[in-house]
Amino acid sequence: MIQNRKNFLRSNKKILAQFDENTIRVYQAYNHKIANEAVKLGTFGTHFKMDRMTWIKPSFLWMMYRSGWATKEGQERILAIDIKRTGFDYILENVVLSSFNSEIYGRYEKWRELLEKSEVRCQWDPDRDIYGNALDRRAIQLGIKGEMVNKYVNDWIVKITDITDIVIELREKIRAKTFKESMLPIEDEYPLNERLKKTLGII
Repeated sequence: MIQNRKNFLRSNKKILAQFDENTIRVYQAYNHKIANEAVKLGTFGTHFKMDRMTWIKPSFLWMMYRSGWATKEGQERILAIDIKRTGFDYILENVVLSSFNSEIYGRYEKWRELLEKSEVRCQWDPDRDIYGNALDRRAIQLGIKGEMVNKYVNDWIVKITDITDIVIELREKIRAKTFKESMLPIEDEYPLNERLKKTLGII
């Protein structure tokens, strides 16, 4: 039973995202000051704290769940951030899982040491439907800090789009029961090689 559960969780870990040959879209939610500055500059500015861990999320619906569809304090603005796939892949290559996995790390002490040193933390959470209900599949969150944040802000961001108005429109359609699934962004499974799948705890 336990092994079946592990296999089920692994098979439902997929990175679903909007991407093309060169870029992948991730989402972040911020207050008005940070968002206004980011949209104006095309990257994050002085109101963004470079010395803190920042979390990027490829799943649109997980971002909606996390921000309450742009209703939570400090998360009133939703930014769609297109970053270089080379940068995203580099983040994935340096992942340390936020939960201990003996098959990947062997000893708990080794994992704790890697976690403390790593600039990338990976967390798998249940993805969500439009009402915030948990789905069977898992959505990835990537926390980055230190030099990774510097590269993210200064090298990897290609475009920042404020999608708050779209989010609010969808939120209202859900409330009015006029929402259709076709209104959501189309997200495909992001390709991963076997090495990255093992790093991410998928195999």
